[in-house]
Amino acid sequence: MRIKEAIDAAASRPIAALGVSGTRALLGFVGLMYYVSHYSDRSYLFGPGSDSVLPHHLFVEEIKEKGSFSLYAWNTSHAWFEVVFHLGLFAALAVTFGVGGRMVLAAHGILLWSLYERQSAFLDGGDNLAQLVIPMLLLTDCYQHFSFSSGLAQHVTRRLPEGLRCLRVPLHNLGVAAIAVQMCLVYVVSGLYKVQGEVWQDGTALFYIMRVPEFELPGWSSLVYDNDVLVFLGTYSTTLFLVYFPMGILVARLRPWTAAASIAFHVSIGVFMGLTAFALTMIACDLIFLSSALARARRTARGITTRWAPKQPEGVRTVTEKGTPDSDRTVDAPVPQTAS
Repeated sequence: MRIKEAIDAAASRPIAALGVSGTRALLGFVGLMYYVSHYSDRSYLFGPGSDSVLPHHLFVEEIKEKGSFSLYAWNTSHAWFEVVFHLGLFAALAVTFGVGGRMVLAAHGILLWSLYERQSAFLDGGDNLAQLVIPMLLLTDCYQHFSFSSGLAQHVTRRLPEGLRCLRVPLHNLGVAAIAVQMCLVYVVSGLYKVQGEVWQDGTALFYIMRVPEFELPGWSSLVYDNDVLVFLGTYSTTLFLVYFPMGILVARLRPWTAAASIAFHVSIGVFMGLTAFALTMIACDLIFLSSALARARRTARGITTRWAPKQPEGVRTVTEKGTPDSDRTVDAPVPQTAS
């Protein structure tokens, strides 16, 4: 019976709709941040001119060698470059604010991939995860929250055959589960690689990492690497957390605490090491594990707001008095398990 109930739930109840909507919005913001931070130097960094960091002909050769593609390789015209770059910027902005639906999200993924391929010197690892997760997001209903709806998607959905419409929830849950599995793989593989390193085994890795000039926060990093206890605890706790992350996710009661610890961990990486895009990308994907907790917090905030709000006249119902949508209910996201 439990297996049947689990299948029915996976086919009828969307999970982590709030969290996955946050994932979409934050990933869009990371892309927007990349465009805006390089906007004034875009021609020098990404342009087709001979004075760019990577000349266009060398870039095309590099693309062919890798067997990849980039919209920036299609034409040497500066006008083409400006059009593609600004389309990417507006697509990232639209994804951040939840405008355009899956079509814009797919376009954002293609345009961002093209920009990353054009200049890979500034990438910090978050780009790899983003390009893996965006196709998974296309399966989910990630525009249910934190978005502006034009009603077009609902209009198109109503015209689809019933057989296709009934796939909406299973595909959404499949996308959420795929992101969850991907995150667990990222943590476990990272932890296992660290375990093999000598500096991670003897508890001194944090000392060497925080002394790398590119990753040092002047005036603050020294407070950590000059303290033997902090270095020892930071090194071993990092390894243990990464390796046992899936265990914390599999246990429903530990799941929000594990996700919160992961977010705190990546905030520290963003602050102390300056890997902002990487940290925000990881935090964005961690939000799917916090969906139930976020839904509870939102309901609590609504209750407090309703309690202190002016009373409505008799017969007038407020929005908060209506039933909570199914996608906002506290439902623990099932995490795929490997067969023993």
